[in-house]
Amino acid sequence: MTAENPRILLVEDEELNRTLVKAVLSRAAIEAVRDAEVLDAGSLGAARTQLNTEDVDLVLLDMNLPDGNGLLLASELASGSVGAGRRKPAVVAVTASVLPQDRAAALEAGCDGFLDKPYAAADLVATVAEYLRRG
Repeated sequence: MTAENPRILLVEDEELNRTLVKAVLSRAAIEAVRDAEVLDAGSLGAARTQLNTEDVDLVLLDMNLPDGNGLLLASELASGSVGAGRRKPAVVAVTASVLPQDRAAALEAGCDGFLDKPYAAADLVATVAEYLRRG
């Protein structure tokens, strides 16, 4: 995490979900979460563009996107083919796929953690706070 406000990239194809996540984070009781700058991307392509041009501390990564699976982006971040020359952010998979093999695949692809859908606002805030602290 930088000395300035942390930056989160929210990769989510549903505009309503992006709006809700931003609203929850902006009202969080935890200052680092509340003060975070939230960038968003509605597709893998848009996320790649952001990650190649912006430093972020945390990526909240939906797994099912219109142009592919979020695991591909996690893998690209881990290998340095996306975001090359920039600091590697923590990556949290946001998914309804909670089977052990799904979690194993996400870890193997480079995700640092998971947030199971559907989730409560408090779970979102706690997860974001945890990974921002780790940064």
